Amino acid sequence: MDFNPFNNEIKTKHNFTSNDFIQASARLDILRQHKGIGILTGEPGSGKSFTLRCFAHSLSKSLYKIVYIPITTLTVKEFYMALCDGLGITPAYKKVTMFKQIQETIYSYSSKNITPVIIIDEVQFLSNSILDDFRLILNFDMDSKNHCIVIFSGQPKLILQLERQPHEALRQRIAINYTFSGLTRTETKDYILSRFKASGKQDPPVEESTYEFIYTTTGGIPRKINKLMTMALLLGFKEKQPILTSDILLKANDEETLKTP
Repeated sequence: MDFNPFNNEIKTKHNFTSNDFIQASARLDILRQHKGIGILTGEPGSGKSFTLRCFAHSLSKSLYKIVYIPITTLTVKEFYMALCDGLGITPAYKKVTMFKQIQETIYSYSSKNITPVIIIDEVQFLSNSILDDFRLILNFDMDSKNHCIVIFSGQPKLILQLERQPHEALRQRIAINYTFSGLTRTETKDYILSRFKASGKQDPPVEESTYEFIYTTTGGIPRKINKLMTMALLLGFKEKQPILTSDILLKANDEETLKTP
């Protein structure tokens, strides 16, 4: 193998086209065309970030300005500063001035046919005040036109958060919404085979009987599969086992369980 096939930082060119990926990507393409707000939710490790990375890589740098904010346990002012920084502007001291800076910069990009794409991760941790302010930031020309794309990515409880009455106006601006459900049994096997193939291993060293165990143990969550398979490969190498057997996978799962706090 040329590299660890289950490295979480797998290149976008080695993408596995699961149903989740296909469905989310189709919705993101709609968002690309019409702009507005998009919501992607799912359990941690279900593929949201990778899908967004592929989407971002597909956009022309001359037509889109990507802004990625991964840290959402911020104060309102810190969030404004992060957004200013992502848009390439020096943040003012006062929040009200930063608000104006952000709106003017988004409008300026749009007037030059450049669409800002603001991707915010772990949105379930954003305060209600920030979510409410975001609605105001996107208020251009009496709501007649969308000048940017905003993608909220988070865990399933984000949907419950947005369903609360205070966020009704923001919720009405949502153009697309998709919830990742994880890989199916068949996809789990295909995913593992594709990862080995991407690493240069044409003949996967995995016993057929182990796939059901892998799916049941991980629930089809790609990050969990990656962790389990990485541990199994390490144990297989340590024990000089060229084939990953059910016994190796059981031991790998025990190791991963012990590592989980």
